[in-house]
Amino acid sequence: MSDVQEFIRKTVTDNPVVLFMKGTAQFPQCGFSGRAIQLLKSCGIKQLVTVNVLEDDEVRQGIKDYSNWPTVPQLYVKGEFIGGSDIVGEMHASGELQTLLDESGATA
Repeated sequence: MSDVQEFIRKTVTDNPVVLFMKGTAQFPQCGFSGRAIQLLKSCGIKQLVTVNVLEDDEVRQGIKDYSNWPTVPQLYVKGEFIGGSDIVGEMHASGELQTLLDESGATA
């Protein structure tokens, strides 16, 4: 396993909720990343780790390889890949995202 893949694996397994995104939670660098942050915040998220893929080209490509998913942002809860902005939006609308985040302990 490459160093980048090990970094990604460790990040998603050591933290309850991780968002790989363009930019930061305070300053998203794309609309999809900004939308994902807003949806997570609306669920009352308290424990969120974000990784800015624009800071490292290896991580930017590595996360796509890790999940076999071509786009960023990517949300992970308890080490499991949940999806990108559209999926997070659908889960938020159905209430599934809130339940998942509550169960992870990230909203308490």
